[in-house]
Amino acid sequence: MSLAIYIHWPFCKSKCPYCDFNSHVAQQIDHERWAKAYLTSLKYWHEKTRDRHIHSVFFGGGTPSLMAPSTTAAIIQFIRDHWGLTPECEITLEANPTSFEQQKFEDFRRGGVNRLSLGVQSLRTRDLEFLGREHSVPQAIAAIRSAATIFDRISFDLIYARPNQSLNEWQEELEEALEICNAPAHKNAAQHFSLYQLTIEQGTPFYTRHQRAEFQIPEQDLAADLYDLTQDIMNARGLPAYEISNHAAGGQESRHNLTYWRYQDYLGIGPGAHGRITLRPSDPLQPPQKYATRDHRAPEIWLKKIDDSEVGLQEFTAIDPQTQFDEFLMMGLRLREGISADELNQKTQGEPQKYLNMAAINHLRTEGMIDSDPNFLRTTRRGARCLNAVTGYILR
Repeated sequence: MSLAIYIHWPFCKSKCPYCDFNSHVAQQIDHERWAKAYLTSLKYWHEKTRDRHIHSVFFGGGTPSLMAPSTTAAIIQFIRDHWGLTPECEITLEANPTSFEQQKFEDFRRGGVNRLSLGVQSLRTRDLEFLGREHSVPQAIAAIRSAATIFDRISFDLIYARPNQSLNEWQEELEEALEICNAPAHKNAAQHFSLYQLTIEQGTPFYTRHQRAEFQIPEQDLAADLYDLTQDIMNARGLPAYEISNHAAGGQESRHNLTYWRYQDYLGIGPGAHGRITLRPSDPLQPPQKYATRDHRAPEIWLKKIDDSEVGLQEFTAIDPQTQFDEFLMMGLRLREGISADELNQKTQGEPQKYLNMAAINHLRTEGMIDSDPNFLRTTRRGARCLNAVTGYILR
């Protein structure tokens, strides 16, 4: 059985006001110590999962493009030597245009990274400033053009439903992004786009400012129209949504993120990183057990835990069957492919009615929120716009 690995790099040049990820600004970083810590943690987990092969490695953050390329290369080499990589293994690194350097991109590529995810977020100077991004539009375009000549696959992130953003403005910006990414001069056109609606998360500076009415995000109806416009544009370009916020040409879907949404196993390594891992008990008569893992959030505490015990874990919890099903459903309904009847039967031992409100599902089908195909449980476009409500409604 294959496995994915997520590596969390917790540092950024600055903290974006909308971001609730575990990221920190540090004046100095001991890159050698961090490289050693990641390898120590990987060694610990390899002892427990040595029979797996790795189909995806994802360097997220934070801003992983601030890592020393030698660190990413050492991590990838360790994984290759100890687990082995599947032939189509996807190795992704997130990058911001502020940390863009042609030479550094080339070093990451030589170290084994074959997919770059660029956090551009906007192609409008006013909105880059509002979002707290330090790069300029020309820097973003230069990073895209450079990445297209170096990496096999590229993903491009944008945030929409920003304050005072009209439908026409978003259409112009999105089409401009598509033209930039798919210019004929580029060796590898971007065929994956992550297009997120701006959300206001508790604990962020934006949450405080929004509570003070310093700015407003689009009302529900306009947000729905922006979502629909996004789907129409991307469908017309051959980049349909395969997940709520992610669009790709056929075969260009993020294999790593599909691991999450299909509720497959992955290791989470680094400060605050979460994982879901199935382990076999020492008693061969007992069935395998799925666990939720979470590493310590604070970078210095995580490093000390590695020094003391070779693992940065703060949480290692067996997931009960009901919680496993809830997580499986919430992840699977994010995907356009949805969940097959066979999967549902397998996860519920042939009794989905014990976990799902079948009357609610039938009601949502008549309302056009759930697809009418009886072989799959999946939302329509209308249902996807209010996915959390749909999920809560059908879970027992």
